[in-house]
Amino acid sequence: MTIPNEHIQKVMEVLTEWNPLGPRASAISDLDNYRTEAIDILFNLDLKKSNPAVIVRQVINQAFDLSLSVADCTSVGRKIQELIKNQKMF
Repeated sequence: MTIPNEHIQKVMEVLTEWNPLGPRASAISDLDNYRTEAIDILFNLDLKKSNPAVIVRQVINQAFDLSLSVADCTSVGRKIQELIKNQKMF
């Protein structure tokens, strides 16, 4: 599956605005505005058709060894879900 760069960019913007790493983000040299995580989220959303907050939580926690809850990821998951609906990503 190829995910269009435009879709990746939109999810990157949401993740960068949210910035789950906070000040630690500046210490990660290959963060690239959460590009890898945006791709992983979009890929998993397409495969699983699951709750976006759950997928965001899984991807971000795994990538950065965080302990975010589903509640922590709900608003971001909703934003990403709206992008998917509005852009007809899948």
